[in-house]
Amino acid sequence: MSKPLSLGCLLLLTTALSAPAAYAQSSGGDAAGAPTAAPPPSAVAPEDSTPPEEEQIDISTTGSDIGEDIIVTGRFIPEPVRATAEVISVLSSADIARSGDGDVSEALNRVTGLSVVGNGYVYVRGLGDRYSLALLNGLPLPSPEPLKRVVPLDIFPTSVVASALVQKSYSANYPGEFGGGVINLTTKSQPEEGFVTLSGSVGANLETTGQLGYTYYGSGSDWTGFDNGARDIPAPLRAALASGNVVTEGANFSPAQLKTIGISLLNSATSVVQRNGNIPANFSAELSAGDTYALGDVDLGVIATAGYRNGWQTRDAIQQFSNSTDLSIGNDYRSVLTQNRIVVNGLLGLGLEFGKNKIRWTNLYIRDTVKQAKLSRGIDLIASADDIENLKQDTAWYERQLITTQLVGEFKFGDFGLDLRGTYANSQREAPYERSFTYAFTRQDGINDFVNDLRSVNQNARISFSDLNEDVYGAGVDLSYRLPTAIPISITGGYAFNDTKRSAVRRDFRFLPSGSLNLAVAQQRPDYLLSDYNIQTYNILLTETSGQSGAAAYDAALQVHAGYGQFEAEVVDGLRLTAGVRYEDGDQSVTPTNLFNSNDLTFLRPTRITNSYWLPAGTITWNFAEDMQLRASASKTIARPQFRELARQLYQDVDADRQFFGNPFLQDSELFNVEARYEYYFGRGERLSIGGFYKKIDNPIETFAFIPSGSLTASFANAPEAELYGAELEVQKFVPLDTISSAKAFISRRLVLSGNYTYSKSKIIVGADDTIILPFGEFGEARQASDFFDNGAPLTGQSKHLVNLQFGIEDTDRLSQQTILLTYASKRVTNRGPENQPDIFEKPGIKLDVVLREGFDFYGRELELKLEGRNLTNTKFQEYQVNGANRIDVNTYKLGRAFTFGASIKF
Repeated sequence: MSKPLSLGCLLLLTTALSAPAAYAQSSGGDAAGAPTAAPPPSAVAPEDSTPPEEEQIDISTTGSDIGEDIIVTGRFIPEPVRATAEVISVLSSADIARSGDGDVSEALNRVTGLSVVGNGYVYVRGLGDRYSLALLNGLPLPSPEPLKRVVPLDIFPTSVVASALVQKSYSANYPGEFGGGVINLTTKSQPEEGFVTLSGSVGANLETTGQLGYTYYGSGSDWTGFDNGARDIPAPLRAALASGNVVTEGANFSPAQLKTIGISLLNSATSVVQRNGNIPANFSAELSAGDTYALGDVDLGVIATAGYRNGWQTRDAIQQFSNSTDLSIGNDYRSVLTQNRIVVNGLLGLGLEFGKNKIRWTNLYIRDTVKQAKLSRGIDLIASADDIENLKQDTAWYERQLITTQLVGEFKFGDFGLDLRGTYANSQREAPYERSFTYAFTRQDGINDFVNDLRSVNQNARISFSDLNEDVYGAGVDLSYRLPTAIPISITGGYAFNDTKRSAVRRDFRFLPSGSLNLAVAQQRPDYLLSDYNIQTYNILLTETSGQSGAAAYDAALQVHAGYGQFEAEVVDGLRLTAGVRYEDGDQSVTPTNLFNSNDLTFLRPTRITNSYWLPAGTITWNFAEDMQLRASASKTIARPQFRELARQLYQDVDADRQFFGNPFLQDSELFNVEARYEYYFGRGERLSIGGFYKKIDNPIETFAFIPSGSLTASFANAPEAELYGAELEVQKFVPLDTISSAKAFISRRLVLSGNYTYSKSKIIVGADDTIILPFGEFGEARQASDFFDNGAPLTGQSKHLVNLQFGIEDTDRLSQQTILLTYASKRVTNRGPENQPDIFEKPGIKLDVVLREGFDFYGRELELKLEGRNLTNTKFQEYQVNGANRIDVNTYKLGRAFTFGASIKF
């Protein structure tokens, strides 16, 4: 077991590990005591140009003793690379510091084959979020955004984690839901010495900061990310919801009761959108502290962090869609949306280390809140043939919260290893007071104004309340043993249990008057329109519309029992074999709740998927020459549909700015994976690697768009089959500047050149007789797959080209780095097109970043200053469709250039 990262290390990222826990062996020998090959003097780089000694990495994951005693030799091969048989890439903490990445997602964006979509969602080789697996200390990690599978990793600042691993080739010690890769985060446990670090930053986005945006009041404590209770469901509505009846006029609710419920709602504070001509700057603050205490032969480590981040983004977007195959415009809106995102996080970790044994108790809290206001103006030729302008207003408050506690024990008894892991996590998403108002322009009686009579086409007022709660229990045990044989052989096995339970409810309402509203009332702004006086005078009744497009509530569960066995052996000198098999038994269910005792069971069909799988995996590593390795692997894995993909319940995706609902007819996807990689480490910290991969996917789950009731919505369906193949290239080189000039300023400085490129191509395979089942139309009816999927079309989320380049100068004696970073991702499909239209594409494009870091001695304290310039190319976000000369901008807006100044001081 290794020591944690040194204080100078923020993070180490590797795309690694079939298992090794914490590798602390010195570079002078392997675990068995055999010395590694020493480099000949002629091969050693000049002293001033050599990077610092290899970092010690703290990694906690399942099967953590696998391969600990089997390490391929090599002069400059990084230790984690030598100690694992899997196909990997390595991004060190120095690399992360150089790029100035403040969170995990930014750093992972620079790893070969990885791309970040939206707010920190990491995709591996272009595969969507359902193919990514997130673990925390080797245990399941639910997303703070429970409507997505992948964890938004931008909520993990570098101070919270000791390391993050991305393994792109499968090994049996990991869960079988391994499509593109696994991301394992390890929390810090034991600092090597006491410290207190205070850091902060302030930043501006030129499209947002100081510019025009829209906000609303909400409550006085919104800036903290916590509502002060103002948005709590009022007692009259709470009682109505608990009655088990549809809240609408009839036998159960009288007009007087419905008016009372409407009056009880928080009105002005949630429905008045205001212009803000000076949107505030972004800022963050973080405090970290820790120390290690010697208690006899036991070291007790304590570490705590607390962080707060407040950021703003305004999107001035073109939002269009069409209901015809030639892409003639049906809806054409300009939408200005302002989001205030507040992230609060805290970590408390305790670690006990005695001998080679370690116990860590980790408690993590993350709250991610988005306050959103949007105004849209444009035409809707789908709902109305008249060329009439409409004005839409939306306000929302999304609370996402994650609380997790974990207890992990890693023990070593001679040649035996034992890991014990247990976790409980709770994830919540609440969206109270999602409000929308739509006004239509009229020239009636010479008014020439927008009106809302709450009844006519494109004239309405709606409100929704949704709540989601998910509990995750997980436990596992791993045993490993090093055989007393002449050749190094390790065997390992384990059992894992995961139990996930979710409950979700969404209640939708519309305000409807009993009679017609006169034009004077219809012209009023939203809070006046729904004032107590108008509700009473014009009999405006709150009317429930829940379940019209799906289930108003559902319960979901997933229980997985798994066991695995794996062995690793150096069969001959320099040739290592790892092989294993995992057995998983999964029982997944989504059960809509019949809240209103309805006889119409169309949207109340339960889903249950029970499958058992044998998942083999094997890897061969050949260290055929000094500092050169060749790896090859093959495996079978699965991808289960997520709860939100199975539940036929509407929800708003904050990132895509559109509504989704699930498909209860989805099936598991099965993947066959093959991968090979050549690695050459020609200097300490310098490398060249070339790899290739292939995946065959049965029943891949794809996102497709459709247009119910005149609005662009998305859902999911199993395509018949898909293939993905590609190649990766990565290189990193250091050039000492003292070889260029003997000037004093160049003596300790070097040029850093780093880059990676991934080419991947995917295609959906659709036969003439293939069918799919969709969640609309004739419910449960089999449809021709070719009507919805084009044979040869790429998978959603997959970019053909991914490029990351870094050019920088750094000082090897002190903290001084100047780095230019260039990233490029080619276009990728976000949704299959609606109504036999072309697919909807996103064009990420080229982004240029510059990061400057300088360290100073400030009255005996370590002070660091950092200046960042992001998206200097001013690349736009573009989501669009093209058919010949016609182009539809589904959602296109400027991201803006962003600049951040940060400082940290260590006490």
